[in-house]
Formats: sequence, C-alpha cells, structure tokens
Amino acid sequence: MKNCKSEVAYRLIVSQALKEDIGSGDITTDFFVPGNASAEAVIIAGQDMVVCGLEIAAEVFRQVDAKVVFKQLRKEGGKVGRGAELARISGKARSLLTAERTAINFIGMLSGIATQARVYVDRVKPYPVRVVDTRKTFPGLRALQKYAVRSGGADNHRSSLDEMVLVKDNHLAACSAGERTQCLASAISAVRKKFSPRHMKIEVEVENLQDFRMVLALKPDIIMLDNMKPGEIRKAVRLRDLAGRRPLLEVSGGITLSNIRAYAAAGADIISVGALTHSVKSADISMEFIPASGKGR
Repeated sequence: MKNCKSEVAYRLIVSQALKEDIGSGDITTDFFVPGNASAEAVIIAGQDMVVCGLEIAAEVFRQVDAKVVFKQLRKEGGKVGRGAELARISGKARSLLTAERTAINFIGMLSGIATQARVYVDRVKPYPVRVVDTRKTFPGLRALQKYAVRSGGADNHRSSLDEMVLVKDNHLAACSAGERTQCLASAISAVRKKFSPRHMKIEVEVENLQDFRMVLALKPDIIMLDNMKPGEIRKAVRLRDLAGRRPLLEVSGGITLSNIRAYAAAGADIISVGALTHSVKSADISMEFIPASGKGR
C-alpha cells in the first residue's frame, strides 16, 4: 500500500488477522457452499464517512485467494454518503465469504479513524495549526491507524520511541527535584552533540508557565503544553514570541471537539489528540452478495 509506512507491516497484520478469524478453516462455508460456485459482492457504506482501508481489504481477499478480483470504486481519504458502493469483488463464493468479516473489520475501523480525523481538522479551520495523533494506538495496529489518520487529513506524531526525543514528566521525575533543570540541560546538550537538529527533534513537556519559562531558555525544537488552559497557551505564545525564537508549541491533554478550536485560536502550532485513535467508533460497513441475475442486492 503506497500510503502506508511499511508494506511488510500491513501484510503481516492482515495475515495475523486472517489466522485469528479463520482458525483451522471456515467450516460453515466449506459445508454449505459448493467449491465451484462463483459470486460477486459489493461493499457498501452504511453512513456518511471518509473512506479508508480499501487497499487493506484488497490484501485480505488476495491472501485468502489470489484469483479474487477486487475493484476499488472510491479513493482513500474521499468522502462518501450512506449507501455508497466502495468496492466490488468477484471470485469463488467460498473465498468471498471467508474473507468478508476480516475485510469489513479493517475498513470499518480505519474509516472510523479517518472520519474522526477529518472532523477534528475541519473544526480548526482556518487556523494554521496541525492536528496530530499520539502513540495511543491498539498494539500491533499502529501503522494502519496512523495511515488512517493521514487519510482523514490530520498528521502523525512520532510512531516509535527512536524517532525523536520527547521528555515527559516521568522522565524528569527520575531526576532529583533540585537537579531537574541541569539534568534536562545536560540531556539536550548530549543529544545535540550526537544528532543534528535536522535528524533528531527535541520536545519537552511542561505543565505550567513557570516550567515553560525554564524550558524555553533551553531552546528545544518543540515545547508541549500539557493540560493547560487556552488562556495559559496565549501567555506561552507571547513569551515564546518575545524570546525572539520560535520553538513550536504543542498543546496536549484533554482535547475534545468542543474545545479544540479555542486552543487553535490561542496560537498553538500543533494540537495532539489521543482520541483520533484510542476510542473511535468503527464506521458502518457491509458486504452484500449480488444476485446472479445482476438485479438488486
């Protein structure tokens, strides 16, 4: 899949999902459907949504039966209405039935994420702010979930711990209270000596304006303002601008659809939203066989 970070990763995910669903075999289908029966089916959107996961669904059918023909009818990231046909599939009836649930699960989950991401992105227009995800993803599914976030028009934060430095409260808690500033300064200096700013960004989390002032003086690339009110964000933006240097300011913690616009208006450069991935409801998707006559569904 050209838009997914790792084709190997998503193929492995599909393989594991099929093993989980099929087990030692699709007993019902094998007993009730003739082996030589062919069929055609259509995948349908049950709601207004942003489409995502069709390329993954195609891989599901391919792994079940390489001879199945999967015709994608909509683009990834495109908006569709309820009742829209997303794809048509043809091949052995047994293959279509065996792959159905896994394919539908992927499309539903990923379209749900993409749809949610689009809602958040639309909510902050026309402010020049990036809405990004977090690492609050389902274990083993991060590559796909972050792909869905991008399909919805939002951006990805780091995908793994080796992509950037992000100093959070628990990292600082490992230092004694009186030495945290020096500990942080030494760590930033060490990272800068080993990596160029171009190849390794440094971000530091703060929870109040006092800590913000201290971290601002250390010149990280990004400062994360965690669980702070929009009024505090505005003050931080002014302090950052007065300092004559522009580390990006990321807002995180407690972001919802009802308050994200206020944070965007306060001047945040980045707003991270765990809800893009950790608690999204799957989109309503179904697969229906087309009668042999070709009329109706």
